[in-house]
Amino acid sequence: MLIGTVIFLSLIVILLAMPVTLTYQLSWKRTLSADLRLNWAFGLVRADVSPDPAKSKPQKAEAPHKKTRRRGRPKGKKVNVLAAIRERTFRRRILRFVSDLWRAIHKKNIELLVRLGLGDPADTGRLWAVIGPLTAMLARTRDASIAVEPDFLDATFEVDSSGTIRMVPLRFVILALGLLLSPPVWRGIVLMRTTG
Repeated sequence: MLIGTVIFLSLIVILLAMPVTLTYQLSWKRTLSADLRLNWAFGLVRADVSPDPAKSKPQKAEAPHKKTRRRGRPKGKKVNVLAAIRERTFRRRILRFVSDLWRAIHKKNIELLVRLGLGDPADTGRLWAVIGPLTAMLARTRDASIAVEPDFLDATFEVDSSGTIRMVPLRFVILALGLLLSPPVWRGIVLMRTTG
């Protein structure tokens, strides 16, 4: 039993140690448009993921005289993400995770344009206090063109990106476990739930 468990875990580690290459083209402007090509285990596993335009049905326009009622939000505690963002140790840990993850990924011809806003200039400013330094760090990456623009007037989230990335899944698992076991992250989660 013990030998079988060791062999099984060894196979999982070997599989996770094989690099994954992802070539993608992604756009998010109200709707998602994506073209993904994945190679794993040195080309033994290949997958193409592209949305089929024939399956996307156009939405029917509602009659102008009909009024739709907004459903009330379910009762319960809301999650306040900004409460965690205000916590300095939480911000530093998230920035460190993103930085480590970014260094672990081998990038080629990356293009990324993001436009985001929360609808309230003050909230967008607080969010930009975290994203601004991160954007400056990412903008220095070789073989990449990265721009993140804040929108202080409207609630906006738009993404245009393309490129090729290569990563060892085992490295990502180790980084993710380090993030999940980090006390600052758990303090941030508690703040999000208690101040919601």
